[in-house]
Amino acid sequence: MADNTKQKKIETVSKLTDAFKKASSVVFVHFKGMNVADESAMRYGLRAEGILYTIAKKTLLRRALENLGHAHKEVPLEGEIAIAHGGTDATAVARAVYGFAKKFTDKLAIVGGIFEGRLIGQAKMQEIALIPSLQILRGMLAQVLNSPRQRFVVALSKVAEKKN
Repeated sequence: MADNTKQKKIETVSKLTDAFKKASSVVFVHFKGMNVADESAMRYGLRAEGILYTIAKKTLLRRALENLGHAHKEVPLEGEIAIAHGGTDATAVARAVYGFAKKFTDKLAIVGGIFEGRLIGQAKMQEIALIPSLQILRGMLAQVLNSPRQRFVVALSKVAEKKN
């Protein structure tokens, strides 16, 4: 029986290590007091965006971080911790978890994560969560590039009105 439990722990650490390696970013989430309906809704919302949400023991999370050479003491893994990983771009995971953290203010919080292969703390991960999506950034860039042309056209139309 003990060998079976030990084998499951080894498999879990291996899966976590793989997830940390392959994911564009990983967010460590502190959760407390969430009811089943709220957690199910959050999991469904994350899954719709291609983000996996996994709960694992902190000792196993620490072992997986050590396997990758991260000094896990930089990120406090206190209380109940889950990981969110996957997504379409590197900022999508943090942005999605941040959205749910705003909805469940006293029940869910970002405590850190892995971004571009580096372990980062809560403050940096919060900043990453506030970066708009790639689609929105492209729209903002198009607006900035188009703005001078629009002003030029408006100016020309004013000049044409005055001449008429």
